[in-house]
Amino acid sequence: MEKSLEIRECTTLDEMVACVDLQREVFALPEVELSPVRHFVVTRNAGGFVLGAYSDDELIGFVLSVPAFLRDEKAFYSHMTAVRADFQSHGVGAKLKWAQRARALELGVEYVKWTFEPWKARNAYFNLEKLGAVMSEYARNFYGTDYSTAAQTGSKIGLASDRLFAEWHLKSDKVEALAAGEKWVDKGEPLVNIAVPNDWFALLAKSTDEALAVQARIRRDFELAFGQGLVARGFLRDEEHPTYLLY
Repeated sequence: MEKSLEIRECTTLDEMVACVDLQREVFALPEVELSPVRHFVVTRNAGGFVLGAYSDDELIGFVLSVPAFLRDEKAFYSHMTAVRADFQSHGVGAKLKWAQRARALELGVEYVKWTFEPWKARNAYFNLEKLGAVMSEYARNFYGTDYSTAAQTGSKIGLASDRLFAEWHLKSDKVEALAAGEKWVDKGEPLVNIAVPNDWFALLAKSTDEALAVQARIRRDFELAFGQGLVARGFLRDEEHPTYLLY
């Protein structure tokens, strides 16, 4: 990336309005599902924070951290991370997340949680292998029927909004190593592998029925594995069969 990049906290009303505008552009959600400016304002005033990524003083990404009380401790719920399309795949999301970690630790918080779509291999790899998050909880239809795929496929397809919960233990050995730019290899062999599509949107475009069947299979696999006490701690990138690794 040729342009400069700065990560800084969004504190003014205008900066938060820009975050809402970027959210609308990146996620293409119905207006009723967008987080409004007041959500950003209230989050900051309740002890949370919004970090913005700026290129030449223009907002090109942000992460929203909502104060929470989880696992009997102070935490942040990372409600949303957005990066403008033309800046994706340039490390902006990673810079935002590591800045989020640094800010959380400054505030005495060592645990961050968020959700993501289980069938999206790129997000899974980023969360598990780049950030060092783990997963042990699967939620069925978390937000209700999801029609947001219309922005990518051109047609409204009602999918259950199943989500995996990413748990980021900010001072775990793995996260500490990754934060320092070191490689990490999990000890032992995975007990269960759960495969996902390499390109979810290509599968949707090819066959809605096949995509729904894959979604149902992923749900069954995770619920069974988590019911046995297994934890997703790794992700294998593969052009044909990207795979979650559960231990």
